[in-house]
Amino acid sequence: MSKLDKEQVLADFVAAYEGAHGKAPQVDQKGSWYSVDGGKSVRLSDLADMTAELSGGAAPAKTDAAPKKAPAAKKATAPKAAKPKAKAKAKTATTGGGLTPKELWKQKLANRDTLPRGVR
Repeated sequence: MSKLDKEQVLADFVAAYEGAHGKAPQVDQKGSWYSVDGGKSVRLSDLADMTAELSGGAAPAKTDAAPKKAPAAKKATAPKAAKPKAKAKAKTATTGGGLTPKELWKQKLANRDTLPRGVR
């Protein structure tokens, strides 16, 4: 991880922000967090990323985002195929002759020598 020069990053961000929005941003610093125009607080490295986006460096990020969508579509189809199997298991479990919680509790109480307090 490379060290960022705070003054250089802030100067680059202000220049890129002015170029994109036509006005100077209000950057407030609280510790190592920076707030731009009263918005969400971000770290210095996030300001460097925002500078790249504002100055036109967002084009490579968009090309990276397109391939990420294709694998997400494959992942979305795989769980859909798994959901009917899960439903089928649930149906067989309920029709498989299992005990309901009430019946199971009755069996446990019947097998005990003494009953818990409050149960007659």
